[in-house]
Amino acid sequence: MTEDQQQDATFPEPTGPHGGHHALDVARAHGAEAMFTLSGAHIFPMYDAAVKSDSPMPIIDVRHEPSAVFAAEAIGKLTRTPGLAVLTAGPGVTNGVSPVAQAYFSGSPLVVVGGRAAESTWGTGTLQELDHPPIFQTITKSATTARSLADIAPVVDEAFTLAGSSHRGPTFVDIPMDEFFNSGPVKHVSSGPTTNRLEPDPDAVAGIVRLLAQARRPVVILGSDVWSDHAEEAALRFVQESGIPAIANGMGRGIVPGGHPNLVTKARSRALGTADLVVVVGTPLDFRLGFGRFGGKEGGDPAVTVHVADSPGQVSTHASLGGSVAGDLTLVFDALLQGLQSGTSRPDWASWLGELQDVVASAVERDSALLTAEADPIHPARIYGELLPRLADDAVVIGDGGDFVSFAGKFVEPQRPGGWLDPGPYGCLGAGLGAAMAARIARPSSQVVLLMGDGAAGMSLIDVDTLVRHNLPVVIVVGNNSAWGLEKPPMQMLYGYDVAADLAPNTRYDQVVEALGGGGEFVTDPRGIGPALDRAFASGVPYLVNVATDVNALYPRNTMGV
Repeated sequence: MTEDQQQDATFPEPTGPHGGHHALDVARAHGAEAMFTLSGAHIFPMYDAAVKSDSPMPIIDVRHEPSAVFAAEAIGKLTRTPGLAVLTAGPGVTNGVSPVAQAYFSGSPLVVVGGRAAESTWGTGTLQELDHPPIFQTITKSATTARSLADIAPVVDEAFTLAGSSHRGPTFVDIPMDEFFNSGPVKHVSSGPTTNRLEPDPDAVAGIVRLLAQARRPVVILGSDVWSDHAEEAALRFVQESGIPAIANGMGRGIVPGGHPNLVTKARSRALGTADLVVVVGTPLDFRLGFGRFGGKEGGDPAVTVHVADSPGQVSTHASLGGSVAGDLTLVFDALLQGLQSGTSRPDWASWLGELQDVVASAVERDSALLTAEADPIHPARIYGELLPRLADDAVVIGDGGDFVSFAGKFVEPQRPGGWLDPGPYGCLGAGLGAAMAARIARPSSQVVLLMGDGAAGMSLIDVDTLVRHNLPVVIVVGNNSAWGLEKPPMQMLYGYDVAADLAPNTRYDQVVEALGGGGEFVTDPRGIGPALDRAFASGVPYLVNVATDVNALYPRNTMGV
């Protein structure tokens, strides 16, 4: 057989669109507008389809596969439409496991399409032959193989539908290489996203209304799913018209704007410790929320806990609940508000809210000393003292780190919803560069600020190269305390010493960014932080402000998350 005959046997004459077109057309129907990937031959058909489409789809090629999946996950968080990551077979796919797990625990709509060794030679030990779906089954809503050309469109369609439906999360599909390159007519046409709304049980809602009407010290916690479920307007309406104190969690930040009189996140400890009713909406009752145990402080009784979720499977099974309901969160908020307003007597929580507002005011006054600290070495809070006045209302702020980003959670209160990204409860470091790519694409006219610890910077900073190549300017701020700040103090507490907790002192991450084609500078004087940030915002390139901070300036925390 001649070389030409061998090529013809491997790649027969096309009889219609190849598998890449089948998959990409479905992705487009579900709203995908960009593909995040790292080059690999198993997935070439997806690239060919993206390039040759009537309206080419941008291909954002990264330097390490986790960044591609973190970026696609962040697209899902920001746009509330499933993001698309495309990974080559074997190690390309397995490099995506931790980001997929992050998406699973965060409820992020995400579809990962993986390459796969050829179906026709399966079992012979071809390059990167690995059965991927079993690896993903515990961290996805579905993980499956589209085994033939005819399967590609319907299987990918189902993956996008599942990823974008409550409760949202990641899905995985791999496609054998020979079927991906195969061609033929498309027999399945996607109808795109579904708009089914789960009606909440009216009796369950009525029970929660009764608990609210009886409460003297209630608090509502707004979690990420409030944003994901498009319920931010209903949530703000509920908070404002009911007068209930509110605390923001995850992407719930910004639903009640920073500075709003009902936002008492800065009084979190008092609010959750002395409340008699806590209504948690759109976030799990995990370690971040004391596993659903509230109240009982200052001589009070334990609080009644109510859990509201976007789907039945998300309602807590470990916590002792006084009430719960699952359903479309806009419908839930509006039904709760209507129930309160139609009652014989509306609850008056003004004095309770006033008490918490006083705590907020004291916290703001206390924080001002840290935000303006002249300490040498620099206290990490001073960075936020300089950053906050420079943030626009529509800025996207991304956290990727330990202690340094914990300070961000304390000081940054977004003015609008959908402007805060963090790793969520799974706690992956190294997610920030991918999220920054996504934020710059999803919000092209907004400030994008990536806050990184120096540990996180070491995991993904090479993908500044991706920002540079694709002209995605981002302001990166590194809190550089030359240590693993979340691990060093606990180990000292447990053992009286620490090991494997120190990093090289004053590493020049700014010079790494400069070498990759961006800009940067190293700051050791607190008075230099503000001017450096101004230069970063004005630069129009990926720019890293590397701030040497005090390793002993620890974030005050009450839990280690276990």
